[in-house]
Amino acid sequence: MTDAPKPWPKPWLAGQAANEADKRHAPATLRNRDAIVEVLRGVMPKRGTILEVASGSGEHAVHFAQAFPALDWQPSDPDPAALRSIAAYVNDADLTNVAPPLMIDARAEDWPLDRADAVLCINMVHISPWEATRGLLRGAAKLLPSDGLLYLYGPYIQQGVETAASNLAFDQSLKSRDPAWGLRDVADVEAAAVEQGFRLEAIVPMPANNLSLIFRRGPRRD
Repeated sequence: MTDAPKPWPKPWLAGQAANEADKRHAPATLRNRDAIVEVLRGVMPKRGTILEVASGSGEHAVHFAQAFPALDWQPSDPDPAALRSIAAYVNDADLTNVAPPLMIDARAEDWPLDRADAVLCINMVHISPWEATRGLLRGAAKLLPSDGLLYLYGPYIQQGVETAASNLAFDQSLKSRDPAWGLRDVADVEAAAVEQGFRLEAIVPMPANNLSLIFRRGPRRD
């Protein structure tokens, strides 16, 4: 008998107003969302469905949907509290290009959709077990067309580049909470992605010692 997977941490604050009981606020979203949009402008498809895995509070989904009105956004998360928060933000924003959130655990073999034109995952890889990253890559490979975008954002360790002291401290803090968490080496993520048919197209330095990793799906043979 195996232990049930540990729940993922919740890097957000509860909503304060009575009518925002379901909303959560992730402070990092306000700091990184505009920088992420600038990178996405150069790599996103012109049309199609964009799946965000581990959407968290839903603040990114709403911001990105407003920035890219021609794209259809599909947020998701494994946590019921996150799903309620996403739905609350989407409802208040009154957007027509955001679908109701799906319950997706990246570790699951099957996800409840058949196709996506791009897959985004922001700040999940370091606060989840390695199996979640492998599941993300496996799931994205099933959904994406040839040359489809997989975009990852977060703090990473990069060979040949000195890791910032703040990132090293963050890594130790994460591992003290759960040894299965922690900053991943870009080389390890790339190797796991290659196994699923991806190629690493670009590494983009981001503010606050984060990176954007741009992967492309290789040619499909099905």
